[in-house]
Amino acid sequence: MTTIDWKAEVDKRKEDLIKDLQGLLKIKSVLDEQNVTKDAPLGSKVKEALDYLLTLGEKDGFISKNVGNLAGHLEMGAGDGLIGVLGHVDVVPEGDGWTVDPYGGEVRNGRIYARGAIDDKGPTMAAYYAMKIVKELGLPLENRVRLIVGTDEESEMRCVTHYFQHEEMPDMGFAPDADFPIINAEKGIADFDLVQTVDTADEKNSANITLLSFTSGLRYNMVPDYAKAVLDVKQDHTELMQLFNDFLSSQGLNGRYYIESGYLILDLEGVSAHGSEPDKGKNAGLLLANFLSTVNLDQYGKDYVCSAVKFFFGDSHGRALGVQYSDDITGALTINVGKMSYNEQDGGRFGLNLRYPVTFKLEDGMKAITNVAGKSSFMIANLNDSKPHHVPEDDKLIQILKRVYEMQTHEKAELLAIGGGTYARTMTSGVAFGALFPGRPDVAHQKDEYMELEDLFSATAIYAQAIYELARTK
Repeated sequence: MTTIDWKAEVDKRKEDLIKDLQGLLKIKSVLDEQNVTKDAPLGSKVKEALDYLLTLGEKDGFISKNVGNLAGHLEMGAGDGLIGVLGHVDVVPEGDGWTVDPYGGEVRNGRIYARGAIDDKGPTMAAYYAMKIVKELGLPLENRVRLIVGTDEESEMRCVTHYFQHEEMPDMGFAPDADFPIINAEKGIADFDLVQTVDTADEKNSANITLLSFTSGLRYNMVPDYAKAVLDVKQDHTELMQLFNDFLSSQGLNGRYYIESGYLILDLEGVSAHGSEPDKGKNAGLLLANFLSTVNLDQYGKDYVCSAVKFFFGDSHGRALGVQYSDDITGALTINVGKMSYNEQDGGRFGLNLRYPVTFKLEDGMKAITNVAGKSSFMIANLNDSKPHHVPEDDKLIQILKRVYEMQTHEKAELLAIGGGTYARTMTSGVAFGALFPGRPDVAHQKDEYMELEDLFSATAIYAQAIYELARTK
């Protein structure tokens, strides 16, 4: 059998690859739920990006299908078996501070810059060209191959939920939307609220300070970088403000205090981080609650901030809630307090993001939390669970991808486990496979996002060989 030089095949097409990727990067495919239509349920630009890739595939001879304007696929090959490659064309908002056009696709110093360059338009286009190479070489395949294109990965993954309600599940596959070598294990992800139960008929204590409201965080899966408390202080405003100032200084934090409509406002700045790694951030809500737990608050306000400290402060692993757990596959359980809210009339709530190991039993964990939190008048509400995902090392999919990666990079294909969630978990047998190479900085979601052109071409070659090896045998 003739040996295929996959990198040489990519080199023949690299100018077209860059040009087609630039066309996709120039589409501002950010979720726009304020301007949805039946034909564009996630916004016109998201639909435009989906159409762009499906049209490109049709032009190159692939079988194209739009699935409810939320997802689509490009298919090649024949046979009963199906190999899936899952990428996405939606992006997060660009934010401020760019030194290049975030939707320009500018090539400079060996990199291509744009929102979505590495997450996930660059890797998705690499996978598309990988399929294109296999198709144009006329290689015999025993299975069909589909590039499944999602449009809501950065939000709620409604795209793949809808897709797999209407289309068949691949026998195996990969998502080019994370890190090389291979991510074969992903923790379970459970979002839920702990809601404070209050009885407004109860008499409140005669505290000097009443907590009127407390707010921090917008998303379960992010460490909040801002918190605000509104206080009704009967006397000694100045003393409380000095205490807060001393607290900020002692902790090396930024914040401010001011009077508005007769109430004292306390603001505190933290450091944001992804909810899968809460210790990498500084949770502004928990820090402000920690300060407020030291002052003479009203009964319910005191209960709320003291519960925040007791359950979560300095404890991202669920020790206080009775759910600390770890396994050898995916490591330790983590809890992120992504949202905090309180008002005098309704009490408070914590919005929690629980990342749990593959061997952890969530039902038992929820019972433990209910028991512990219930003693402090908190109950669980709004539970939303995404089960953990694990493909064993001896699986055929893993063995083929390991062999291909090691052949092309001459590096050992280590198996990785993550707390985050990728499209891979939506497949029965799927893993995340690139396209960020070891040692490269992860610039996804950051200003001046880019992908190294060398990495774009290398990933394309790896994906081409992987697709061929997966599809050539039954």
